[in-house]
Amino acid sequence: MNKFKDLYQLQKQAKEIKKKLQNTHIEAEVEGVTAVVDGQQEIISISITDEAHSNKSKVESNLVKALNKAIKRSQQFGAEQMKDVMGDMGLGGGGGLLGGQ
Repeated sequence: MNKFKDLYQLQKQAKEIKKKLQNTHIEAEVEGVTAVVDGQQEIISISITDEAHSNKSKVESNLVKALNKAIKRSQQFGAEQMKDVMGDMGLGGGGGLLGGQ
């Protein structure tokens, strides 16, 4: 195998994943509070229903929960994307460059 070719291919795939993560929106809702983040954990939007507005402290708590939930989903999505690339390159699993340690 040509290591330079592999490195170039890995760099190309990393750029593709970054673009995919930027264009992927992940939503999480907790009791009328909705947070949307992209695949790079950047907040895209936050919305609060009229019903959820009635209790400020509950809105604040639910906002934190919704953001954390959306960010966690985003991290899981990103990890899945990287796992696929690493597996394609033979770097994941039990015996590749990153496997087993």
